[in-house]
Amino acid sequence: MQDFKNEIRELIKNKDFNGIRNQNWEEWQLADLADLLLGLENPNRAILFRLMPRNISANVFAYFDKEHKNSLLKDLTDEETRHLLANLRPDDRTSLFEEMPGQITQRLLNLLSHEDLKETRFLLGYPEESVGRLMTPEYVAVRPNWTAEQALEHIRIKGKDKETLNVIYVIDDNWKLIDGLEIHKFILANPNDKVEDIMNRSYFDLSAFDDREKAVWMMQRYDLFALPVVDSDGVLIGAVTFDDVFDVAQEEATEDFHKGAAVAPLKTSYREATVWELFRKRVGWLVVLVFVMLVASEVIASFEEVLASVIALAFFIPLLIDVGGNTGAQSATLMVRAIATDDIKTKEWAGPFMKEISVGAALGITMGLIVYAFGLWRGGIEIAMIVGLSMIAIVIVANLMGVILPFILSKFNADPAVASSPLITSIVDITGLLIYFGIAASILGF
Repeated sequence: MQDFKNEIRELIKNKDFNGIRNQNWEEWQLADLADLLLGLENPNRAILFRLMPRNISANVFAYFDKEHKNSLLKDLTDEETRHLLANLRPDDRTSLFEEMPGQITQRLLNLLSHEDLKETRFLLGYPEESVGRLMTPEYVAVRPNWTAEQALEHIRIKGKDKETLNVIYVIDDNWKLIDGLEIHKFILANPNDKVEDIMNRSYFDLSAFDDREKAVWMMQRYDLFALPVVDSDGVLIGAVTFDDVFDVAQEEATEDFHKGAAVAPLKTSYREATVWELFRKRVGWLVVLVFVMLVASEVIASFEEVLASVIALAFFIPLLIDVGGNTGAQSATLMVRAIATDDIKTKEWAGPFMKEISVGAALGITMGLIVYAFGLWRGGIEIAMIVGLSMIAIVIVANLMGVILPFILSKFNADPAVASSPLITSIVDITGLLIYFGIAASILGF
């Protein structure tokens, strides 16, 4: 590929445009061609894009991020943009319109043909995070009364440039979905067999209004390449393919990472985000956590007399609350991921809760023995008892809070990922201080 890139750069430099047109573009991967274009300066990028075959240039365009799409569109004429839009797959075209500023979107819509405009507006009419926005109306469907030979001939005619042919859908006269069959069943069937004879009526489908996370879950659970999309009457209106779902899974994982760090999810990549957007996405949680920690300060202030009488107690505050926060964050992370992957159902909270009592107790005793030794060295037997017992109690409570909080959030239809490390740590800090000073006051006789 590097030799090819060098050859293309040399042809552009020598203005050998026929040489560029005559290249065997089909032998290269689209992702590599996208890298080739992005490696060129803007004027040369537009020149090469114009000289590439239209079907290939449109598919390569789909690999660009928002910034590079905008940049290239500015260098193309209206006629060139019209051809580009016409050659884009419907789901890629819809994705493009979602990313563009309103004025540019309107300009692009005005360049579409009547059929493409109708199709794009149809896709854009579904909720933003729905399967309807993700699907492509490009699929192949056959009738149950056709023979396998008739079906294969139809597939040959209609299957050109379709996004997927792994699954062929069977529909009735009203376009209602009645089955989805892998293409090898048609190939291996007797040519005179009826389609209905090879049907098993065992298939999965999605509603156009389903959340796109459901598509991710179903493909992962049932190892599917594509899923049909139906309307409220069961009419087949599109399909969701693996490549689209893979992108969604990546986006959802990124959102969970952001939420896990108490950051409101970014709608763009970090590179494209402005300073103001980054500030706005982060400041909200930080302000909330400041007020939460003010409560922790009040807890310490309320036990001022205990703390003043034995100053050694102050030495262990950071240790105890940090270990408690880390323990809670560990268990919360495990539960959030288990819920997200459907490893554990939200109604099955009792099992993990009981399991984590044992885990928390084992962790608490281990950590308690360690800090007991430090307490003995720092302040004597009383301090050792206080910090040892406090560590055991804090770790057990923190562990259970980390387990139960994601289930509570799920119960109220909130994202369990909100049980982020900063949030769980802040809650455990307050609880840990109450436990610590409560045990200290009891042992010291306050």
